[in-house]
Amino acid sequence: AQLISYELAMGLSLVAVFMYAGTMSTSQIVEAQAQPISLFGATVSLPSWYGLLLLPSFVIYYISMFGETNRQPFDMPECESELVSGHITDYSGFRYALFFLAEYINVATVSAVSVTLFLGGYNAPWPLNGTFLDQGWWGLLWFILKVQIMIFTVAWVRAAVPRVRYDQMMRLGWKVLIPANLAWIVMLALMRGASLHGWWANPIFIGTLIVVLAAIVIVVWRSEPAPIQGPEPIDLDAEFDAFAGGYPVPPMPGQKLIGMVVAEGIAEPETASASSGQRATSNGAEL
Repeated sequence: AQLISYELAMGLSLVAVFMYAGTMSTSQIVEAQAQPISLFGATVSLPSWYGLLLLPSFVIYYISMFGETNRQPFDMPECESELVSGHITDYSGFRYALFFLAEYINVATVSAVSVTLFLGGYNAPWPLNGTFLDQGWWGLLWFILKVQIMIFTVAWVRAAVPRVRYDQMMRLGWKVLIPANLAWIVMLALMRGASLHGWWANPIFIGTLIVVLAAIVIVVWRSEPAPIQGPEPIDLDAEFDAFAGGYPVPPMPGQKLIGMVVAEGIAEPETASASSGQRATSNGAEL
């Protein structure tokens, strides 16, 4: 369930990249990120990395990366604190090394995908982009360096963030990441369509968009969360059936058991001193 939920969020975060780049070719996506950013008609020397332009998609992909690779704080299926060495506690030697190598290769793979789709791939970072350091074999160096930085952040999160509960992890995946990703994709598609068809210059489109956004904000703001159903109050004056659930349960203080009989008029037991005195008197009379 964990892998399925976070694979959905990760896949939806890639949809925004393909939609914005207009292609599914990784080489063309990297080349598109090498183009300078254009802000309100002005060209800036910053590269148009999708980690900046598509920040919600990058954040969702980064969070889903931990759930997909079973890294802390989402390492409940293989956590070492509860299972000594995780699911490979019965292995040693070469097999143990292969399992560990496969886990860290998985981390390197998802880090390489994030670098390719969001961090410019083999292009040099700003302000070195467009210089001689952005040509030839330098691209391989930049790509490996970016992947190493992503792997370092995974190790840093493991040491800094505590493990979450399983219900918290599933709630984050199904109630936060996936709905937010779907809403972001719809908004991005609307923005791309408006840019291609020139709708931003149409006052009717602008007015309709403002009204729809205002309605969404009002509905979200006025919606109240469902009340939490607490346990039913206990009536202390009512009779209590200890065997109602099939297993004897002790009553709460103040409750009375059904069919409980209180013994009355029971003689008090004789004390040891009185009984011993009577025996001594009877023995003396017999003598």
